[in-house]
Amino acid sequence: MDIEVVRTALTQWRQVDLGSAPLIDGQVRLKVDRFGFSSNNVTYAVMGEMLRYWEAFSAAASAPSGDVVWGRVPVWGFAEVVESRVDAIAVGERLFGFLPMSTELVITPGKITETEIADAAPHRAVLAAAYNNYRRCAKDPTYDAGLEDLQMLLYPLYFTSFVIDDFLVDHADFGASQVIISSASAKTAIGAAQLLHGRSMRTVALTSEPNVEFCESLGVYDQVLTYDEITDLEHTSAVFVDVAGNPHVVAAVHRHLAEDLVHSMVVGDTHWDSAPAETDGPLPGPPRAFLFAPTQIKKRSQDWGAAELNAKMGAAWATFAAWASTWLDLERVAGPEAVIEVFLGYLAGRVDPKVGTLCTMRTQEVAS
Repeated sequence: MDIEVVRTALTQWRQVDLGSAPLIDGQVRLKVDRFGFSSNNVTYAVMGEMLRYWEAFSAAASAPSGDVVWGRVPVWGFAEVVESRVDAIAVGERLFGFLPMSTELVITPGKITETEIADAAPHRAVLAAAYNNYRRCAKDPTYDAGLEDLQMLLYPLYFTSFVIDDFLVDHADFGASQVIISSASAKTAIGAAQLLHGRSMRTVALTSEPNVEFCESLGVYDQVLTYDEITDLEHTSAVFVDVAGNPHVVAAVHRHLAEDLVHSMVVGDTHWDSAPAETDGPLPGPPRAFLFAPTQIKKRSQDWGAAELNAKMGAAWATFAAWASTWLDLERVAGPEAVIEVFLGYLAGRVDPKVGTLCTMRTQEVAS
């Protein structure tokens, strides 16, 4: 059973059940167990064309006369090997990685190491390695069975948070004295703020009025402003980390700070349905620069080596996970209809920043 959405009209969805095709030599069948859902998954859908996320999982063919293109939205979660035609991969093995909102997934393992399995299916070749690699839980030094819920919900987001902070460190913060983060209640933003706060970089939250109290309660933002208070931003050198993707917010920040803005980083699109902002020519300040996390990770792998990179990331993750468990409430949903309601809720912005959603497609059991 798969959930698919129309790529150009994300609120239109369908359930597809094509059954299980027989495996061929070199393939492995995974039972999708549980996955986390957050605004990050909305970003995958919104940027699916530009960043090729739709290529991760093939959708069922549309009717020959139709021009609607369907897609499967990626999520992060755990799966179990239930059938294998690869000698090095045993039935019963537990994996963590990029999955569809489905009950199963067939992969074609290529490179297999003690800790990871890479899916070498041709249609996934356009994706960065981070999206094709599955961690083998039994041998993954960062895996903790007691932290599975947090790993599903936060680890992929914190991966981006870590890269945001590391990219700024790598560029000496562009000489800025403050970092301004939009959609500050989003978990990627919170992770970045925690890291910035940890190295005493002044960090300013931009958020909607209902989320002000929550952002203040976290203790990682030096100042919390609503989107209507952007003109209260200090006129000192600043980096803008844009998680919201709201063109009106972007325009307001650029116009207010102008030459005080030294870098404008594009991270996400949580305000995916915002109307375009009217502009009279180019915005003041630097051009917008998209942060593609795998590029920075590749650079750091070359700078430090994979072992040191994993050690740094693992240490940072352990600290963040322990802290996040003090403020994050978990919500569990089961069954395709409940999962699609979660997706539609995130699309509509009906998100409590204190809640993390854990999903399973199986209706006969409760996510646990």
